[in-house]
Amino acid sequence: MLSRPKPGESEVDLLRFQSQFLAAGAAPAVQLVKKGSRSGGDANPDRPPLQDHRDVVMLDNLPDLPPALVPAPPKRARPSPGHPLPEHEDPEERLNRHDKHITAVLTKIIERDTSSVAVNLPVPSGVAFPPVFHRSQGRQGKPATSGKKSIFAQEIAARRASEAKVPPVGAVASTLDPPEGAATYEAITPREQGSQLPWNSYSFQGPHLVTGKGLKSQEAEQEAQTIHEENVARLQAMAPEEILQEQQRLLAQLDPSLVAFLRSHSRTCEQAEEKATGEQRPGGRSAEVIGEEPIMPTSSSEPRQEDELEPGAPALALPVTPQKEWLHMDTVELEKLHWTQDLPPLRRQQTQERMQARFSLQGELLAPSVDLPTHLGLHHHGEEAEELLDSTFSWYHGALVFPLMPSQEDKEGEDEDEEPLAEKAKRKSPEEGNRPPSDVARHDVIKGLLATNLLPRLRYLLEVTCPGPSAVLDILAVLIRLARHSLESATRVLECPRLIETVIQEFLPTSWSPMGVRPTLSLHRVPCAPAMKLLRVLASAGRNIAARLLSGFDLRSRLCRFIAEAPQDLALPPEEAETLSTEAFRLWAVAASYGQGGDLYRELYPVLTRALQAVPKELSSPSPQPLALQRAASLLTVLTQLTLAAGSTIPEPRSDSAEASLSSTPSSITWTQVSGLQPLVEPCLRQTLKLLPRPEMWSALGPVPTACLLFLDAYYQAWSQQPGLCPGDWLQDTERLSEELLLPLLSQPALGRLWHSLGCCSPHCNPQSCAPAPEALPSLVSLGCAGGHPPLSLAGSASPFPFLTALLSLFNTLGWIHKGLCGQLAAVLGAPGLQNYFLQCVAPVSAPHLTPFSAWALRHEYHLQHLALALAQRVATIQPVSATSAALYHSMALALLSRLLPGSEHLAHELLLSCVFRLEFLPEGAAGGPEAADFSDRLSLGSGGDLGCERGTLLAQACQDLPSIRSCYLTHCSLARASLLASQALHRGELQQVPALLLPVAKGPLLPTDWPFLPLIQLYHRASDSPSGLPPADTVGTAMRALQWVLVLESWRPQALRAVPPAARLARLMCVFLVDSELFRETPIQHLVAALLARLCQPEVLPNLNLDCPLPGLTSFPDLYANFLEHFEAVSFGDHLFGALVLLPLQRRFSVTLRLALFGEHVGALRALGLPLTQLPVSLESYTAPPEDNLALLQLYFRALVTGALQSRWCPVLYAVAVAHVNSFIFCQDPKSSDEVKAARRSMLQKTWLLADKGLRQHLLHYKLPNSALPEGFELYPQLPPLRQQYLQKLISGVLQNGVSET
Repeated sequence: MLSRPKPGESEVDLLRFQSQFLAAGAAPAVQLVKKGSRSGGDANPDRPPLQDHRDVVMLDNLPDLPPALVPAPPKRARPSPGHPLPEHEDPEERLNRHDKHITAVLTKIIERDTSSVAVNLPVPSGVAFPPVFHRSQGRQGKPATSGKKSIFAQEIAARRASEAKVPPVGAVASTLDPPEGAATYEAITPREQGSQLPWNSYSFQGPHLVTGKGLKSQEAEQEAQTIHEENVARLQAMAPEEILQEQQRLLAQLDPSLVAFLRSHSRTCEQAEEKATGEQRPGGRSAEVIGEEPIMPTSSSEPRQEDELEPGAPALALPVTPQKEWLHMDTVELEKLHWTQDLPPLRRQQTQERMQARFSLQGELLAPSVDLPTHLGLHHHGEEAEELLDSTFSWYHGALVFPLMPSQEDKEGEDEDEEPLAEKAKRKSPEEGNRPPSDVARHDVIKGLLATNLLPRLRYLLEVTCPGPSAVLDILAVLIRLARHSLESATRVLECPRLIETVIQEFLPTSWSPMGVRPTLSLHRVPCAPAMKLLRVLASAGRNIAARLLSGFDLRSRLCRFIAEAPQDLALPPEEAETLSTEAFRLWAVAASYGQGGDLYRELYPVLTRALQAVPKELSSPSPQPLALQRAASLLTVLTQLTLAAGSTIPEPRSDSAEASLSSTPSSITWTQVSGLQPLVEPCLRQTLKLLPRPEMWSALGPVPTACLLFLDAYYQAWSQQPGLCPGDWLQDTERLSEELLLPLLSQPALGRLWHSLGCCSPHCNPQSCAPAPEALPSLVSLGCAGGHPPLSLAGSASPFPFLTALLSLFNTLGWIHKGLCGQLAAVLGAPGLQNYFLQCVAPVSAPHLTPFSAWALRHEYHLQHLALALAQRVATIQPVSATSAALYHSMALALLSRLLPGSEHLAHELLLSCVFRLEFLPEGAAGGPEAADFSDRLSLGSGGDLGCERGTLLAQACQDLPSIRSCYLTHCSLARASLLASQALHRGELQQVPALLLPVAKGPLLPTDWPFLPLIQLYHRASDSPSGLPPADTVGTAMRALQWVLVLESWRPQALRAVPPAARLARLMCVFLVDSELFRETPIQHLVAALLARLCQPEVLPNLNLDCPLPGLTSFPDLYANFLEHFEAVSFGDHLFGALVLLPLQRRFSVTLRLALFGEHVGALRALGLPLTQLPVSLESYTAPPEDNLALLQLYFRALVTGALQSRWCPVLYAVAVAHVNSFIFCQDPKSSDEVKAARRSMLQKTWLLADKGLRQHLLHYKLPNSALPEGFELYPQLPPLRQQYLQKLISGVLQNGVSET
């Protein structure tokens, strides 16, 4: 017995086994048993049925060896017992003859004969492009090929398929049409059943599916006809039930797409025949579907019913008729074809209507009267003509804006306001995401550039094309400009794939070939200073970006490489080496400002000390190199930040977030590592101060003196915070520094020269020093200014601001550490130049226009002012300050508080805590100020009767309540906590809490101009939002403290409220009465409001009260006054102070709308206006002159008088006003009056003569002049003047003759 094949045996062995098996003639081990016939009957009924209908494989006597692999004889099918096969018949031919499956038809493929197909060569043409072939030219009457559908077409098809539920197979079989080459079966409607031909009638027009195309011309028609005849003969031999059964079986086996193709081909042929013959197709069906409901076909080639036009709708005059064979025109949507109509006729040029814009192909705007053919210009078909500029020519706007970008200067970009840095960078408004880049660029060029995928393109240029040096420098400048824009743009630059890697690898390599002085041909693989500057700008955008740069891009090794080696040893051109080393120090300083990069200090300590020791030598040289001085200043800046990091304590984390845990990381630098730097920096400062009397040498030093002072400031601040050191050590050292260096400096005349130059370089006092450049674009903000940076500007070379700011910062630190030095250091505040500068700052000047450069400059100026005020506040706590200086400091503090910009929240908070509400800066409170206020009120002739207590008493009480007033404003003027903490960290040197170095966007000051009224406004808004009202204690206390402070400013610091117009102050006072129904009844509130109202009604203030102009913070004064009248009518109960505020806006010079609101809509309020004439805060003449000319108001006056709604005993003021205006109107004889006015005048005079109330008639006819001293408020004529008497007699005689006309 043969064995099985073993591993390792080849095919030769298998063939040998097969030969041995065949030669032995042994019985096979496997026996194949064939099951019975598949047909229903059995050919041999006598044969017993098989127990198992499956093929059974018997494995008995399986040999161990495989058979020999020799070619076996061809197998023949074993005949069944009942159907023996002929001897010479081929089984394959028999199988193919009886195979009825569709695949048997499709397996026979005949290659297409292309011998008779004509080849058409392209026709030469004289035009640039060949003519466009339209789909309808060669395919009219042919079905449109169903190629790849658009997304819109796919969605429409999916919706239609979901709407039309797919029936089961049996139902589908009754609706689908087979190819007409075989037969035609259609669903028969009840209307057509009566006209069907009998079953034995057939009507076949010939083959449709099989046409013979592709065969030889002489065989094509004959072959197609043969196939057609076979199909017809087979159909005629089949019963209707068999036809339906075969139809269902075919549809179940065929691919649905193939069925759809066959049906569409059949319908297309039918439509072509109907169009050609113009007759109906011969009625007749080859079969009838019985017992099934007819289903309408849902082919996409047939239009839906709802898409048809409504009856009676006008047809569109389209230039072409849409054909269903066109692409996506199976369903014609006529409303979307309006744009294809002819253009509207030309309008007259004199029309006032808007016209649609038309442009020529050259982009020129065409006149409305030009009749230009459509193929020579672009015509707009939309409703808004502006759409053309946003869509068709959007590329043109981009070409206008983008090329202007490279010529702009740097700017301090935007930053986040309240939300975290990461969220701010990732956030993107929906408007920006949906607008095209050209629209975004109109508002912000940088955002528009980023929207055009500029960063990957720049990366491709640097990485692949390797441009020349000038192009590389331009690309790096563009990247710096983009990164400086905002945190979002910096993040996008950082996250651009392979961009930063390419910049670092190509332009900051650690090894390179030595370069000479001659220009190089390529900057690739050569260190480049702008590349280091780009990384520094990116790090300035946020602490997280700086950490990613240091950890993810191996910047530590680059910093060590370019700092450890002196610039002259870098194998680079001298200037490039100095600039590169300076930028490396600056990048390290930025990282150190976040408390990062401290580990480099231990590695580079010898290098830093050697460089620091070489600075005095460089300063003492006759002509110091500017680049070397910039490098020395950068070195000192790095040491300053590292010293702050060594002295900073670990704050408690404010939250459990990742940023909080990151910010609480302890510093890697200790105090002992930086304590030895002060002896090396102090000689540098001494050397620079020697050059102060020489202006030309002093200006050449650049930022080195400022950097030395800032280092000493950070050094003493960090020293005083060390817990384990003896305080006597730093106290003695501060005394030594003051005696040896600082006090002699204060006595130098050169320092006074710097104080005197503050006003010339101040952006606030000299706005022209920071005027924007004429080529500056609003959409491309920059730090550029007109004429660059002139020397006498804050950023100029002769600016005293950097040095004096650093000096004041050092004085504040020393005064905070050693209070005994405050008296000595206070001499700096007495400098005449500083006093004159403060006087210029508090003078009434227009605020400079906020531009990016002016905002940047103003922040530095405000920092100097705050440091001076902080030093003055420290001095005021230990020694008295003169009244003049104290008042000046307080005025300066108030002015500074209203001007501080976003990013200076810490300064505003410090001012509210110290200078603004400090009694030492209000000398009027202790020097007879209250008594002087009372005396001034008594001398004032414009003040009315007494509505409250004396103003001096109120001012004295306000001075005593200054701590409570400060608490009130700290609560209601609170700044955003996130911004306040970030500003505090930056100004206090808390490096672990600094989020970023970019400045926020300056759209306006931190506090509104009317910040003294802010508690009152917040009370009003809270009362409006809470219908239940506010707690009485909180409301009364807040309102009283705010009114006290406003009274102090009105009395002693009126320039602080100069920016708030009198009308706005009046509106803020009215808010006190609108808070609730009880607040204005409180006695302190009554007294304070009365005092403030008296200040508004002074003769020098009242002319400036203008209620008709727009007021800041108020949308409409008439709406506020209407609300005020409604509240007065509801809750006043005749309160005189409330009534005085109601009467004040009713003066004749104000809008008639206010008077109409009272006499037309709130007549009931007249009974509560019982303010006596003696307590009226303004003169009565301001209500009566000039005479009223509004006829509607005059009629309301007369109606209120006649009906008794307005009487002297309960509304004396308005009674006198109404009588005066009615009297003036009825006796007016102006010939220019209109007929309507004359008729109304005669009617009113007639009614006055016929009044039953003799007292009112006497007042209206005999009124003479207003006089508030009389009980009625006016004087009367004893007898009418002759002219009025004659006019009245004439009118009376007419009345007696004709009677009184009715109105």
